[in-house]
Amino acid sequence: MTARILVVDDVPANVKLLEARLVAEYFDVLTAGDGRAALAICENRPVDLVLLDIMMPDMDGFEVCERLKANSRTAHIPVVMVTALDQPSDRVRGLKAGADDFLTKPVNDLQLMSRVKSLVRLKNVSDELRLRAQTAHTMGLRELAHADRPDEPGNVLLVDGRASSQERLQRALKPIAEVAVISDPQAALFEAAENSFDLVIVNANFDDYDPLRLCSQLRSLERTRFIPILLVTEQGSEEMIVRALELGVTDYIMRPIDPNELVARSLTQIRRKHCNDQLRASVQHTIELAITDDLTGLHNRRYLDSHLKLLIDRASARGRPLSICITDIDRFKLVNDTYGHDAGDEVLREFAKRVRATVRGADLACRFGGEEFVIVMPDTTPEMATIVAERLRLMVEGRGFGISQGDTVLSVTASLGIATLRPGDDTPEALLKRADMALYQAKSNGRNRVVAAAA
Repeated sequence: MTARILVVDDVPANVKLLEARLVAEYFDVLTAGDGRAALAICENRPVDLVLLDIMMPDMDGFEVCERLKANSRTAHIPVVMVTALDQPSDRVRGLKAGADDFLTKPVNDLQLMSRVKSLVRLKNVSDELRLRAQTAHTMGLRELAHADRPDEPGNVLLVDGRASSQERLQRALKPIAEVAVISDPQAALFEAAENSFDLVIVNANFDDYDPLRLCSQLRSLERTRFIPILLVTEQGSEEMIVRALELGVTDYIMRPIDPNELVARSLTQIRRKHCNDQLRASVQHTIELAITDDLTGLHNRRYLDSHLKLLIDRASARGRPLSICITDIDRFKLVNDTYGHDAGDEVLREFAKRVRATVRGADLACRFGGEEFVIVMPDTTPEMATIVAERLRLMVEGRGFGISQGDTVLSVTASLGIATLRPGDDTPEALLKRADMALYQAKSNGRNRVVAAAA
């Protein structure tokens, strides 16, 4: 794993020690001797993680962390505070400032590398999501998701084998989350897969079960792989912590648990989950917009061009019929010329609704361009395709199209051409061309009719 790590400490010996350890693991290391230099580096150069000393003159690590997290350009960079302080109050203050974790001096090599690699992996995922969302924003498809959204209550699944600790942890988390408690790890796995949780807390207090098995299973299932996992362990469980981080556990906390630290760490993970969920939704929305016609809500030609080939290949492989219908609104230019393009858009939207109401669940309806629409009908013979097309023609002709100009109702008709897949090496282009020729014949024969291409 390669990444750029910034080491911030006002003691040169500490900087050299951490730098040597990280370089030995092939990380690219930057250094800064004070907080202001660290902020400048993060602002102007790509940094994947900051190892930040707390006790520094002029500007301590808490303030540096707060400034990094307050800046939209640097808020996504993970921060690990490296400090001789080991009081729960210091950890809570750091977590509230935005720190992702703590390492206590002298730094244990195993914990250092495990924590660095784990946070870098998380940042890589987050960076990819932010990049895709930024692309959507640049294209004007959707506002970029922000991490500074108001806090929302979290949904937490607590997996704990002992009733006494269940009660304490649930009570501590009550102000920030709805907590579901399960004692059986396998039941917890099913619960996590079936419901929407922002955080799973696994308490490693089972007498006859390895909690890391549950953590591994949560990471391997598609429906749970993105849920943050917080592991609760005993003091001195370094080996378990290292293995847990390698498996993809997001964070850990050691007993005895300070309730404030538990809340701070849980809030950090819940916020990260909400942010990444929002980014993923933005990416999904971008994909949908890329294949959807803005005006009608139907799939667009880009989607048709890519998907029709797959449908044809599948039909050919299975020896099943497939038909397509191209339909065109008759004399649509007259609507635009007489009533304006806004009225024309209203007609197109209503026409799309009627197309959607006519087609079956397995059919694919697309806006081909302008006033032309294409319906792809898998497992459909020419005779059945003609019935579907005739039903659409009657639905268009049978009821007027209202527009907002003075309660005007327009009489609209449509012409439709049908073509059916030929056995052998038929192509999307050939199929569309035959349907288009049938549409042309329907127009030439007087419009408002269905014509099927010769087989």
